[in-house]
Amino acid sequence: MTPRIALAAVLLAIAANPVFAQSDQERLMPDIQYPETKRIDVIENHFGHEIVDPYRWLEADPAHNADVAEWIAAQNAVTDDYLERLPGRDILRKRMTELLSYERYSEPPIKRGSRYFFTRNDGVANQASLFFREGGADVDRLLIDPNLWSDDNADALGEWSVSDDGKLLAYGVQTGGTDWRTIKVLDVETGEVLEDTVRWARYTRLAWVPDGSGFFYSRSPEPEAGVATSANVTNHAVYFHALGTAQEKDRLIYSTPETHGYLHIAERVKDGRYLTIYSTPGTNENALTVVDLEDRDWTPRPVVTDWAAQWTVFANDGTKLMLITTDGAERRRVVSLDLAEDEPEPVEIVGEADGSAVLNDIALLGDKLLITYLVDAKSEIRRFKADGTPDGAVELPGIGTAGGLFGSANEDEAFFVFNSFNAPLTVYRYDANDDTVKTWAEPDVPADLSRFVVEQRFFRSKDGTQVPMFIVRRRDVTEAAPTLLYGYGGFGISVLPQYNSLRLAWVEQGGVFAVANIRGGGEYGQAWHTAGQRLDKQNVFDDFIAAGEFLKNEGIATRSGLAIQGESGGGLLVGAVTNQRPDLFDAVLPGVGVMDMLRYHKFTGGALWSAEYGSPDDHGQFSNLLSYSPYHAIKDGTDYPAILVTTADADDRVVPAHSFKYVAALQAAELGSKPHLARIETRAGHGGGMPLDKLIDQHADMWAFAARWTGLEIRPLD
Repeated sequence: MTPRIALAAVLLAIAANPVFAQSDQERLMPDIQYPETKRIDVIENHFGHEIVDPYRWLEADPAHNADVAEWIAAQNAVTDDYLERLPGRDILRKRMTELLSYERYSEPPIKRGSRYFFTRNDGVANQASLFFREGGADVDRLLIDPNLWSDDNADALGEWSVSDDGKLLAYGVQTGGTDWRTIKVLDVETGEVLEDTVRWARYTRLAWVPDGSGFFYSRSPEPEAGVATSANVTNHAVYFHALGTAQEKDRLIYSTPETHGYLHIAERVKDGRYLTIYSTPGTNENALTVVDLEDRDWTPRPVVTDWAAQWTVFANDGTKLMLITTDGAERRRVVSLDLAEDEPEPVEIVGEADGSAVLNDIALLGDKLLITYLVDAKSEIRRFKADGTPDGAVELPGIGTAGGLFGSANEDEAFFVFNSFNAPLTVYRYDANDDTVKTWAEPDVPADLSRFVVEQRFFRSKDGTQVPMFIVRRRDVTEAAPTLLYGYGGFGISVLPQYNSLRLAWVEQGGVFAVANIRGGGEYGQAWHTAGQRLDKQNVFDDFIAAGEFLKNEGIATRSGLAIQGESGGGLLVGAVTNQRPDLFDAVLPGVGVMDMLRYHKFTGGALWSAEYGSPDDHGQFSNLLSYSPYHAIKDGTDYPAILVTTADADDRVVPAHSFKYVAALQAAELGSKPHLARIETRAGHGGGMPLDKLIDQHADMWAFAARWTGLEIRPLD
């Protein structure tokens, strides 16, 4: 869990793999006839580099361009034909469905008034539904079932927020995977959906005023007709919607028209007096503006005006804000800011932890602070008195990830979740009066989790940096086995131990699953992140390559059995390392990846990523981006591993053109005989809100593809 602010190889020889008879080999390796992809004459000169971009026409929105839509259909037809030939795909799909068939929660409950609100999936639904419990009752009452919103269940519940008294719910409707939201309001007691409708919300939180008369949200201007999918994120602003009024009357609270590329996210802590507005140009660092809701004028007051540190408010005591920050502590500390002062200065409450521990989550509970720390990418919850004095620790069930802390200064209970690779997500209630942790909601998973073991290993990267890795396998798998390696490495996002039924299906078959906690993430704080940014991005790739070498050299992965997977920024990762070391990897699964590093900033929110990647409009950064851009750095004439690219036609976070152009370039190059295919989902976006059946189908295809090229035999389980 992260702080709230913050956003397979060479073909195996028949003799070495007797599972495949010759007839199987011919059936699985047909002469793939890729669809013909037209080339157009686009040549540009950037800082002395001649850049050829023959597939730029694939940047057009497929919803409004027949040529691109036809190309997608042709690619999917070839890919579907190939995937249908793979053994084990149906076995994986069936087993994944079984593994997900249990009642599961995705987050701790949020208490408002006497009611506890939470999302839950009954195990077979495509989308999780929203429920609440009244007081100490054990009966869950259904509030919202998004499975009723569309025939294909591609519409999902987005952000949601409950008024202080627990009587009203504002919620976002996510249609077909898009980042755009339509906000509706529901009466909790009656279940009636009110007439209030707010459109074109995007990258938003929802924050009620104390009296429940309305809520704050963030949105961009309504895009021109037909360009919503590709519309840039500009003129983002915070508005207030008063219940019972038309959206046209919504009050503008905060915007920065002079710097129209910033994001502005509004929040209000439980029982809080202040609206807090976090502004960022796309970095993890932010400016901070507050609005005193007891002031009738609601005048925004700048508190932090630069982007030198991260500031996140988690509570307030009168005029004092309580925050976590990287100001003076790259692994975060806890401070207060007194707004009664003209120029408030931070007063430290809990200093930066010793060693490498990173403050990752926090809650104020009565007169105590509960703080989650990451220690070598594993969670600890430490307890402090309100003045910052250490006060012991909260015992966790094991090694894994804890987070989602919710509590209040006026209460003696807090909730958090815990899970690990071999421990499903469980909701716990902490009682501050007697310092006890009790289970609030525990799943009953359809798997014997005692069969699996998790270990943490450390390896050295190219420059000698020590990097942690988690390895998950079946207890009886003691020799080298086909291995699936996952990574991300960007935006300060930590990849932590988490239970995942889809990955468990791979491990059940005798495969190994590994996670490399490479630089660019936040596992060791701000320095770990910045070591993988901009001109230092190659560190991320070096770390991941070293992880692959470690797995093979240590006899964890078989010599021809290493698959790699990453999504979004992780899609960039696996695309880049495949170009740099095509000999090392045996199957490659890039999902919704950023593949054209020279034009990423021209689509949707891409310009916000320049702080992470560097700007293509800067000479030095352009050359660095060109050196690893997956679309541009393909090594023609080199034997490449098998590659299955996954994306979705409605992705408006990382537009699918990235993957389209990358696949077209792969298919046009001489890269050996292994398949280089595109699996393009419809009525889906960047991953959030994807229906469960589509999620299962996609992962069954990916794991079957990886199994084929790593030598993992998929068998029915006993």
